[in-house]
Amino acid sequence: MGDPTDEDVVETAAEAAEGVVFSRYKQSNVDDLDVTVTFEDDVLEVDVYLNAPADEHDPERVADDAALAARSAVDDLFAE
Repeated sequence: MGDPTDEDVVETAAEAAEGVVFSRYKQSNVDDLDVTVTFEDDVLEVDVYLNAPADEHDPERVADDAALAARSAVDDLFAE
């Protein structure tokens, strides 16, 4: 099996990032979520913007964790 397509990489990263956010916040509590993923020339860039209440979790930390999860999911995708 060959390397995943660029589209597979982007989808995998975005799904992983969203999964982390929505594992910590109810969807109705998220005011705004923007996950931007690019994969060009074998370079992955993930940017997560999260606007959510800081009552239970630190939104900045959750956004960072989501970006890390996205990168990890892509690493796993290439390891298959």
